[in-house]
Amino acid sequence: MKKVSLVVYHEILESLIDRLHESGYVEFIDISKEDDKEFTAASQHPEAPTLASYDVRLSRLIDILKQHKEKKKGIKSMLAFEEPERKEVEAQSIDDLYSEAEGFLQDVEAEILEFDSRLSEISERLKSIDDDIDRLEKVRDFDFSLEDLGTSDHLYTTVSFTENLEGLKDRLKSFDEVALYSRQHKEKKRLWWAVLVVAHKSLQNEVERALREYAEILEFDDYKGHPKEMIAELTTTKKDLVKEKKSISSDLKKYCKKHLNEVFALREMVVLERARCEVPSKFGRTDSTYIVECWAPVPHESDLKALIKDVSNELIIYRSSDPTEHDKVPCHLKTPWWAESYKMLLGLFSLPKYGEVNPTIPMGISFIIFFGLMLGDAGYGLCILLLSLFAFLKLAKRSTFIKSIAFLGVCLGLTTTVVGFLLNSFFGDFIPRFFYGDPTLPIYTWNIGGITLPLDSLKDPLLILTIALICGLLHLNLGIILGVIQKYKNKQYKEMVMDHANWFILQIGGGLLIGRFILGWVYGDSVFYLAAALTVVGLIVLMVGNGPIGFFDITGYVGDWLSYARLLALGLATAGMALAFNVVAQLFGEMIPVVGIVIMILLLVFAHLVNLALQALGAGVHSLRLQYVEMFNRFYGGGGTEFRPFEIKRVYTKVKEEM
Repeated sequence: MKKVSLVVYHEILESLIDRLHESGYVEFIDISKEDDKEFTAASQHPEAPTLASYDVRLSRLIDILKQHKEKKKGIKSMLAFEEPERKEVEAQSIDDLYSEAEGFLQDVEAEILEFDSRLSEISERLKSIDDDIDRLEKVRDFDFSLEDLGTSDHLYTTVSFTENLEGLKDRLKSFDEVALYSRQHKEKKRLWWAVLVVAHKSLQNEVERALREYAEILEFDDYKGHPKEMIAELTTTKKDLVKEKKSISSDLKKYCKKHLNEVFALREMVVLERARCEVPSKFGRTDSTYIVECWAPVPHESDLKALIKDVSNELIIYRSSDPTEHDKVPCHLKTPWWAESYKMLLGLFSLPKYGEVNPTIPMGISFIIFFGLMLGDAGYGLCILLLSLFAFLKLAKRSTFIKSIAFLGVCLGLTTTVVGFLLNSFFGDFIPRFFYGDPTLPIYTWNIGGITLPLDSLKDPLLILTIALICGLLHLNLGIILGVIQKYKNKQYKEMVMDHANWFILQIGGGLLIGRFILGWVYGDSVFYLAAALTVVGLIVLMVGNGPIGFFDITGYVGDWLSYARLLALGLATAGMALAFNVVAQLFGEMIPVVGIVIMILLLVFAHLVNLALQALGAGVHSLRLQYVEMFNRFYGGGGTEFRPFEIKRVYTKVKEEM
């Protein structure tokens, strides 16, 4: 990454910004807030607030119209991808863009906003009507007029509902001038009563206190007539409002069909222009020039120089330098398309700082291998593979994100399928149990180089544990190698030897000694002395570098290594649960005539789907843990920020090609 500084005359700044925006070569640095500067902070283009206003107005229309976009139904609607219609546009001035935006908004904005406002009013009114009908239904069995509620010359009348009728009656029985009428209602297991109370107006306060204690008072301030009549009237009003709502929604659907893509395209043009107008606020300014600083990836530097020369005819002062240790340098992770999903997995942890080794591809590949070892069932792998292939072939056009995730799924499914066949697992022992009639038989038999395949993790777990620990050792050493590379690139040769390369010495020497004294390896004395010497040298280097606490580095390394036993544990869990489900399903099929076969099939499908989901989740989480904790602990710091170029991204527009 290069730090580029430019001194640009006022009159060519806009041309430079336009060209940089088209190229996407740089990420601008905000120098407007720097201290001890010999320039003033520049301001954004005076048209930026106007563009922001248009952005807000167009976004508001999009939000409204999207709610009324016709949605296709059925499975085909989930799978079909509708490519957004792209509008051909030409380079135009801000005034021309204003003219186009204002002309469009004058035609449709007021009416769309009016429709939306009326829809909101109708929705609120319908909610109010539903609430009122619900309250009126509680008292519809009483023969009274709603306008009689409240206080008259002599009486106080009110309605309420309660679940404690006897308590309310006891509370009011001390008053002689109170009449209480009730109607019982039952909703499921809930019993409650609608209550009509008529009292002398002098007792209003006492009656209200009693009702607040034992009941909930219902108020109908704006209604007249019998409750049944009012319910009928409100129901009619509701039908009219629903009809009006459907009519407005129909009109908005027409607007959506006719104008939504146009609004998207117009907003995209406004957003791009707004970005160009707001970016000068990151620059510095003198009386006649702007000072611009930006980051540019090294591969783009020569193109950037050519662009600047073309824009200014060498009237721009250009200076580039390597970043200093005080600079916050963005990280430019360049990966092939098939590794884009690996970048996402790395981002879940932390991106590398500038100058730090990029672990994206080694991490992604080891993640896939460990996932396959942990899930380890060919049937489950085929499910993942087929679904991912479908997504890759049919849905990848929707976005690069779907494409990269689908390809990752293909890799995970393929690896899991291969491992499953190597470990004699296809939905557990499904094939031997239901097709061969003997669950102890292997799926196939193949002798290659003296090794008989398939292996069986349930019958020979120690062999699988050995494979898991070998994979762990290779993975940890991959981390150490990346650490060596990183220290070498940073010219930290002492740290490279003491913190990383020394572990190769310790592993070779210590491994040979452990092999001789614990595992019974036989080798000559010269090899023994060499192993002892390597071990002693490694321990001395470790203690010199870390002091007595270096001993805990050894125990920590051994602990990290043994952590890879989870490759065996999760593989056994997958195979064991699949086998158990097969056994239970087979018992149902054998014990229950006719119907048992149906139950067996349904149970197999459901149980294996659940097992696939749970074990795939576990495999994914634990495989990521081995990357983030075990391998990254050997070399990785992280804490970087991604390089975000100032570039044009078009979805709804395309530049018209000149003839």
